[in-house]
Amino acid sequence: MAPDPTALMHLAVNPLSANSLLAAFGAAGVFFILFAETGLLVGFFLPGDSLLFTAGLLCTTSRDGVHLNLPAVLACAVAGALLGAQVGYLIGQKGGRPLLARSGNRHLRAGAERAEEILATYGHAKAIVLGRFIPVVRTVLNPMAGALNVPLRTFTVWQIVGGAVWAVGVTLAGYALGNTIPNIDTYLLPIIALIVLVSVTPIALELLRSRKPAKSTE
Repeated sequence: MAPDPTALMHLAVNPLSANSLLAAFGAAGVFFILFAETGLLVGFFLPGDSLLFTAGLLCTTSRDGVHLNLPAVLACAVAGALLGAQVGYLIGQKGGRPLLARSGNRHLRAGAERAEEILATYGHAKAIVLGRFIPVVRTVLNPMAGALNVPLRTFTVWQIVGGAVWAVGVTLAGYALGNTIPNIDTYLLPIIALIVLVSVTPIALELLRSRKPAKSTE
């Protein structure tokens, strides 16, 4: 029997698409994606913000047969964000800066430099919380904290605070919007596009910020 083309399409998951990830893995996908984005350096490109927001929306509506349960999404989001960050810290503690220095990705190296700068400028507590809301930085800040020997207790307390606020806050924002706007599924794609745009804005600002000193030295 020839394979069903529709089934094959569902097997092809786009890791950059929140809707594709949720359609393939449901609430469990939220856990694994957040764990990878916050704990493993290879996960820096994953769509954490848009994934959480879309998951919140899909708790109020259905799209492509996907409808999620809010308590399950919140539990998976918090667990993935917190466990991922803790693993990232341990990786940095064991591997140190050479692990980040060996990366050939310029965005990852820039994120590591920015994470170190944020830790030095704002102090451990504020940096760990704020870093959750900046794409790429939230991936590299955790191993960077381990590499810089941020006290384990300090890191754990504040990554729990920041991780819970980020994961629950963004998810509930999507859920609240879904409950506010009738037929929200009609506008789902434009809303997701807007969330992606907002989430990459900090990266764009950081790139502009890093280029200004370079120009001034020429």
